[in-house]
Amino acid sequence: MSKALVYGDSINTDLVIAGKYTKTLNFQDLADHCMEDLDPRFREKVRPGDVLVAGCNFGCGSSREQAPLALKYSGISAILAKSFARIFYRNAINVGIPALICDTSSIRESDEIRIDMDRGIVTVNGEREIKCQALSPIMQSILHSGGLVEFLKEKGDFTL
Repeated sequence: MSKALVYGDSINTDLVIAGKYTKTLNFQDLADHCMEDLDPRFREKVRPGDVLVAGCNFGCGSSREQAPLALKYSGISAILAKSFARIFYRNAINVGIPALICDTSSIRESDEIRIDMDRGIVTVNGEREIKCQALSPIMQSILHSGGLVEFLKEKGDFTL
């Protein structure tokens, strides 16, 4: 089970990781500053495997790939939101973080979350089930590989 860390609508990529921290290849540096302008206690709260839960339009703003990377390396295992900015959504999948679209309005801070990717079901506190929008088979394959780079390494000459 994973713990829910709940945020609101229109969380932009600059709130996920401020631009001043994006000029590094050290992913731990990104994780150390993840969400700090929105939630200064994020680093204290997040544990490996936690799930970030948001409202509408998560990841709006710039197309910086560092935003999902910062979340991934801070320990976030998946992101649930009512909707995502298109580029953030693809960047999340490409770096290996499930970005699932579902009705998050009933999920509260610290709820226990279990995600069944194959069935597209989020179970909250062992009792409530929320249906997620299905991911395409190629997106599921990318996630199972750990991200697009690993997927391409495994598949080699894969073409669509």
